[in-house]
Amino acid sequence: MEFRPCIDIHNGRVKQIVGESLTDREDQARENFVSEQNAAYYAGLYREAGIRGGHVILLNPEGSAYYEATRKQADEALGVYPGGLQVGGGITPENAAGFLQAGASHVIVTSYAFRDGEIRFDRLERLRDAVGKEHLVLDLSCRRTAEGYLVATDRWQKLTQVKVEASLLDRLAVYCDEFLVHAVDVEGQAGGIEEPLAALLGQWGKCPVTYAGGVHSYADLERLHFLGQGRLNVTIGSALDLFGGPLSWKRVMEICRSL
Repeated sequence: MEFRPCIDIHNGRVKQIVGESLTDREDQARENFVSEQNAAYYAGLYREAGIRGGHVILLNPEGSAYYEATRKQADEALGVYPGGLQVGGGITPENAAGFLQAGASHVIVTSYAFRDGEIRFDRLERLRDAVGKEHLVLDLSCRRTAEGYLVATDRWQKLTQVKVEASLLDRLAVYCDEFLVHAVDVEGQAGGIEEPLAALLGQWGKCPVTYAGGVHSYADLERLHFLGQGRLNVTIGSALDLFGGPLSWKRVMEICRSL
């Protein structure tokens, strides 16, 4: 299991937020933690620790009054650790190459690939053509419903009719190098992992998949490893000591490397 750390940037600051509270209206979100350090600081920590594949996430859309400040933070982090970080948030075929040139190893895409509640395969093809399958991560952030886990887009504000299941992963894997899956209902709450989702993802296991959401104890890491059949990577935000939580990020790194 690989530990994939995060750098979430909102309104030009590194933060941890409650995922379901994010709204584009006045760029609001309920905050768990606001860092006094900039994004480049965290990128440097991850570089020195030799942790690759962390996620830099821009939580303001283009057009937001804060977008340029958020983008500047992201670019500075990528510059500190070129090739070591992935970046997501408003990625399109038009801007994806710019993020790779700034130092990202991969671009992470959700909303662009989904429109009107459905997958747009023509858009996936454009993205793949723009950056190459080897540089593309698909974010299948989802919410639990009576119908199963449905993909949520637009910074988790819009629920699609696309169900996360093995057949979907099979169809999408031809377009990307990895998947990132946020369990949105528990994201930012550090109250425990979404076990059925972790088990579903672990049963598939045909390319790298990173699980995010709810990890709040070292035991959660072992549970995730078990449920994911050793096939899942993990990202942790609010529960880390880096972001005001109880878990030592260095201890998390050690446990993940031992599993």
